[in-house]
Amino acid sequence: MPENVNTTLHIINKAPEHARFRHCLASVQQGDTLLLIEDAVLALLDRERQLPGASYGLETDANARAVANRVPAEQLVDYAGFVQLTVNHSRIINW
Repeated sequence: MPENVNTTLHIINKAPEHARFRHCLASVQQGDTLLLIEDAVLALLDRERQLPGASYGLETDANARAVANRVPAEQLVDYAGFVQLTVNHSRIINW
């Protein structure tokens, strides 16, 4: 995970069909990072949905929703990775 001091970390917990999820995706700028937690990790399975290049799912939430074994391991972060993402970004938006 590269350091992105002038970019935003967007953390979303809503399911992909929720309006807030759509608003979040519309707000992500080039260079920003998207972290999917709780029900948002379900978006990792939707091949039709365009997620930003720097998109990650929280591993524990992906495991709880039986998603983890169906997505590339490099798309998942553990709690330490979650913390590192927050350290690496100067701005954080929780959706």
